Amino acid sequence: MKRREWTAKQKLEILQEAEQLGITATLRKHGIYSNTWYQWKEKYAVGGMDALKNNHYRIDPELKRLQKENERLKAVLADKELALAIKEKLLKKSQSRK
Repeated sequence: MKRREWTAKQKLEILQEAEQLGITATLRKHGIYSNTWYQWKEKYAVGGMDALKNNHYRIDPELKRLQKENERLKAVLADKELALAIKEKLLKKSQSRK
């Protein structure tokens, strides 16, 4: 079957329709697998209407690239800070010997 996105309202309507008209007939009418229907039913029982909402968000490739660049720059900065701290420590040791 072709993958389809259902809104939370549509899912709730299908759940209610299946309770009234029968599960098998409703699933055939909408082209939904029984496993999907039972997942929706359990989600609705546990979390209500909010649980039926789609939580799939596509991350913008530009945002992903910027996040990677940010991580790389943080690592470079951490290396520079570490090198500077080591140099300061060595400088203090050499000055204390004099």
